[in-house]
Amino acid sequence: MSTPIAPLDGIKVLDLSRVLAGPWCAQMLGDLGADVTKVERPIAGDDTRHWGPPYLPTDDGETTDQASYYTACNRNKRSITIDMASPEGQALIIEMAKEADILVENFKVGGLKGYGLDYESLKKLNPRLIYCSVTGFGQTGPYAPRAGYDLMVQAMSGMMSITGHADGEPGGGPLKVGVAVTDVFTGIFSCSAILAALYARDRTGEGQHIDMALLDVGMSVLANQAVGYLNANDVPQRAGNIHPSVAPYQDFPSKDGNVLLAVGNDGQFARFCAATGNDAWAKDVRFIKNSDRITNRKALLALMYPLMKTKTTAEWIKLLEDKAVPCGPINNIAQAFDDPQVKARGLHIQTPRNAGDGITSISTVASPLRLTATPPVVRRPPPVMGQHTDEILAEMGRTPTQIAELHAKGVV
Repeated sequence: MSTPIAPLDGIKVLDLSRVLAGPWCAQMLGDLGADVTKVERPIAGDDTRHWGPPYLPTDDGETTDQASYYTACNRNKRSITIDMASPEGQALIIEMAKEADILVENFKVGGLKGYGLDYESLKKLNPRLIYCSVTGFGQTGPYAPRAGYDLMVQAMSGMMSITGHADGEPGGGPLKVGVAVTDVFTGIFSCSAILAALYARDRTGEGQHIDMALLDVGMSVLANQAVGYLNANDVPQRAGNIHPSVAPYQDFPSKDGNVLLAVGNDGQFARFCAATGNDAWAKDVRFIKNSDRITNRKALLALMYPLMKTKTTAEWIKLLEDKAVPCGPINNIAQAFDDPQVKARGLHIQTPRNAGDGITSISTVASPLRLTATPPVVRRPPPVMGQHTDEILAEMGRTPTQIAELHAKGVV
């Protein structure tokens, strides 16, 4: 059987970004078949190469100085190291940008203008270039010059104000989400914008500038919590794992730990009551409709907490899984990867790597994009810093002597 052509086969991406949001976007493009070249600083590389522990182990179990963080968002890329501060380094990047379809960067606003690598400068050389800028606060507004990080945006957007237990409860207080969700969402939104710009370019022949801001994304993904405030002037509060608009939709202590119950409609509640021998609850005027259950949540939970402690988590799942009542365990990450459904979907993938550093395989999480005709494929593992420098320079027409000179000067 022939290998299917990837959706973005033939598309060239120049990745000038580092840390998470920009690299996540570029990785998604790489998963979809784009040829992604990641430009890193000589010696230091991407910041996340040093964000450890944990660090990658060698095949012999020895700990390296390569942080695993980098591998989360840099597969399907080639790495070249270039000193952007040097004129020769700038010239190399400009040469690459002339041939690129997409450029992703996350420098401060105006940070690349002095290098001749800003959108207006490169647009003159490559009108078809789609140039995606990822910043904390966007290209406009009073905060545009500020640096922005995920944690800062989680705080400013209000996300932390609705995450965690309520004040006065054990462990109460605002919390960040356990993953840099604003960065990840920004990477996903950026990829979506780039794909739309590619489609538009097919019709107009022109590229465009994409202005992505972590704060914009952070506000956007507040979703129902944001529109609840905007339309009802109701400021959401922290409520732990309880859903403010649906009940029962939360975790409960079970006989041997905790179990998650997510009853999203009245039919599910009625089936839950029938399965547990409590049909009367579904007919009780306090609990018939979801709105009733929200109003009388305290009374409902007073009945449910003792009930949920009568069975183990596994027993609850077995009882409810064929009743179309969403119920599941609260796994740690190790347990999640050991889950049979996660295994069946092939979400843990290992990619061979031959970089001479004693690490011959890198584990990552598979792309969740499941296209039947043109599925994402991991073609390259996360690279060692500068692993493809000579290869890329040769493709640009540099001779071995010229490449050696660039190394000697510290340009690459």
